[in-house]
Amino acid sequence: MTEGNFVDYVKVFAESGNGGKGSVHLHREKYITKGGPDGGDGGRGGHVIVRGNQNLWTLVNYKFKKHFRAGHGGHGAKSRSTGADGEDVFMDVPLGTVVRDTETNEILFEITEPGEEKILIEGGMGGRGNWHFKSATNQTPRYAQPGIPGREIRVTLELKILADVGLVGFPNAGKSTLLSVITSARPKIADYEFTTLKPNLGIVEYRDFQSFVMADIPGIIEGAAEGKGLGHYFLRHIERNATLLFLIPADSKDIGKEYKILLDELRRYNPELLHKERFVVISKSDMLDGELMAEMRTELDKDIQGVEYMFISSVAQMGITELKDKLWTMLNA
Repeated sequence: MTEGNFVDYVKVFAESGNGGKGSVHLHREKYITKGGPDGGDGGRGGHVIVRGNQNLWTLVNYKFKKHFRAGHGGHGAKSRSTGADGEDVFMDVPLGTVVRDTETNEILFEITEPGEEKILIEGGMGGRGNWHFKSATNQTPRYAQPGIPGREIRVTLELKILADVGLVGFPNAGKSTLLSVITSARPKIADYEFTTLKPNLGIVEYRDFQSFVMADIPGIIEGAAEGKGLGHYFLRHIERNATLLFLIPADSKDIGKEYKILLDELRRYNPELLHKERFVVISKSDMLDGELMAEMRTELDKDIQGVEYMFISSVAQMGITELKDKLWTMLNA
């Protein structure tokens, strides 16, 4: 998935179809002089339906097409013939899409299952034909109901990535490098901050043809929850990750402090994120010798108590297999 094609927030306009008019018709046939009313009902207007599609990873389809209109219902006809229903319009979205009313910001629903369908707005009902209104005192009604007009709505589609593992860390911590080594994804990698401008997804292949999904979230900086940097815009993608993998480089001035800053940003954005499984990885550890690593372990045991950690090096392929084993165990605990 290229950065230019990753779209996770769009506003669209949707309009359902009008219901068809009921028919005003009196039966006419040879040898039947007074057949009576037989006008049929109008067909219902088309619905606008949001449907989950597991083959989609982004909302890029809605980058240019932002108007969706369902078909109108057909009018009723003679012989109690009901008009055709209006054509439904389907909006395919990736799993994890939240649909909000743009005007009120109210969450209408969210799509999380493949093939799941939710009616965004229903089409108008068709009007009843004049045969419904006949009675002993009104045997030839010459009126019918008009169809009910369709509705229109402006909605916001907001994608929250569904991934098993989310990478959390400061810019240039090595998240993209790890993703490129542990999966087949090819994110942009460079020696400067904010190389990653959009989330990247990769599938980690595990033993016996099993796999899990890992997401590389753009770097978070201190104050991200208040809108600083890029991280605040993408923090919502971390909400749907089952496990959070904190990545801190071995050359950091204070690993414990960085971990606490990252944790605090998540807490300020959404306190529920603190209930997720957490694991800390010290990246770029190929620069450490045994003595220095032992000293760092002593400090880490005091600074990040209660959270497991591991030393790895993506470039040197150090600890990658062990990391896969650990993540798989955590995901299937």
